Amino acid sequence: MSEENQQMDTKLMLRFTQGDDTAFTELMERNFPYVMRTIQRFVANFDDAEDITQEVFLRVYNSRKNYVPSAHFRTWIYHIISNLCINHIRDHLRHRMDPLVYESDSNMPQSSIPDSRQESPSHWLIRQEAFDKVKEALLALPPKQRLAVILAKYEDLSYQEIAEAMDTTPEAVKSLLNRARINLRDLLLKKVQSKSDFLVK
Repeated sequence: MSEENQQMDTKLMLRFTQGDDTAFTELMERNFPYVMRTIQRFVANFDDAEDITQEVFLRVYNSRKNYVPSAHFRTWIYHIISNLCINHIRDHLRHRMDPLVYESDSNMPQSSIPDSRQESPSHWLIRQEAFDKVKEALLALPPKQRLAVILAKYEDLSYQEIAEAMDTTPEAVKSLLNRARINLRDLLLKKVQSKSDFLVK
């Protein structure tokens, strides 16, 4: 997100804190797609991602008086996203629900799916398979590692921004990302090995 867009969101949030409800509507329209995209990378289920996204904006609405203008709106909303995503996993484990089921990206916004018109069907299938394996491995990471990777690699946040979103330090973020890289590498190698074993049987 460009600096200009971040400043616009911050101005809209300030207008909303002053009682302008139309500013909140514009904030939702501008930010709903990337909030939904970020959350769907964190959780496996599309319906859960929708529910969490709606809860994010409900929190924005109800917490408007707590907004501190010294922070970018983006940093503030990522803090809300982070808390809700981590709480979602904790609640899931606490209530011993059925394991999260990985869903294909057929439910994701169309912009997230490779454009098959620009490449051959075989190349698209290979790329989609790789995309799915990376997502499966990402979903297998511990929640905080998963969140740090999403914010760093997909949302392009700095260590400082991630630290603010996750209530930690930049040093802790670096450590999370280092462990996540090792775990992702091991998970992907296992998937490749598993496929190779299947093919040679």
